[in-house]
Amino acid sequence: MKHLVTGGSGFLGNLIARRLCARGETVKVLDVWKDPGQPVEIEYIDCDIRNRDGALAAMQGIDVVHHNVALVPLSKSGAKFWEINVDGARIAAECAVKAGVQAFVHMSSSAIYGLPNSYPINESTPCKPVEAYGKAKLAGEVAVRETLAAAGVPLIIIRPRTILGEGRLGIFQILFDWIHENAPIFVIGDGQNRYQFIHAHDLMDAYMLALERQLPGAYNVGTNRFGKLEEVLTNVIAHAGSKSRVRHLPIAPTIGILRLADNLGISPLAPWHYLTYHKPYYFDVQPLMDIGWQPKYSNDEMFRESYDWFLANRIAKTAEGAEGGSAHRKRVPEGILWLAKKLFP
Repeated sequence: MKHLVTGGSGFLGNLIARRLCARGETVKVLDVWKDPGQPVEIEYIDCDIRNRDGALAAMQGIDVVHHNVALVPLSKSGAKFWEINVDGARIAAECAVKAGVQAFVHMSSSAIYGLPNSYPINESTPCKPVEAYGKAKLAGEVAVRETLAAAGVPLIIIRPRTILGEGRLGIFQILFDWIHENAPIFVIGDGQNRYQFIHAHDLMDAYMLALERQLPGAYNVGTNRFGKLEEVLTNVIAHAGSKSRVRHLPIAPTIGILRLADNLGISPLAPWHYLTYHKPYYFDVQPLMDIGWQPKYSNDEMFRESYDWFLANRIAKTAEGAEGGSAHRKRVPEGILWLAKKLFP
């Protein structure tokens, strides 16, 4: 089959493109920057998703579109969240319809649920995003769904928990740097909130299964083996042989300070980070397991792998292609977090 991966130079899009290529599929990547380590078998198309003519041309002869273009919370993109995550998603769906693709996979976000009142999050949980990124992701999901439903194009929507795996930097680069440096690791509140992650390859296994079995629908994806936030942090610290300790910060004052720092542009953390870090956040993944999906990685296993990859690549300060346009594949400045590290050793 022939596949187009939009945002195919980003952390997840890059892995999807490589997975498809390794399976012998014909793969094209549409993005605004090229991963220098991209396999030669993958065709790169330099195109902004808002370029309707370019996107439509890229989709000619394509069987499946994997739509991964999105500005993530870390980018703090303001109005551009709507331009890319909503208007861009709508354009991608409209072009897919015109090009006659057989299926469309849309990468959504757990942020569309906001701060639920009960857990686990499942298909009956209302979508009530609480910040700009989540609101844009929900609107983008709705736009894609309406566009493709009207044309009868099968749609798979994926809502992942926070993704880990080899090559993941961004906020996790700060965490892993601090663990390596034996610095304190902070949680907001008591750290006893159950917090679920997902490994990139388990995520791909889930939606490839739904795609191969022709099971359109919306899927919440996270590992089925996870525990409390402080537990996973303590375990990766022990794995690293670090002297770091988990430190607890009071909820209301910390969120207030982080909100102010965010508004002043001196913190890498966006509202999605500091509004949810102290909350339980996990999906019911039984619907996926009922169709045969079985995640390979627990929270602890994916953190160990991600930390080991980070450590092996730390001297170079970057992974292959990490300094490109993807916020999740490059290092981010600590900002005011550096001060917290010094004040609370």
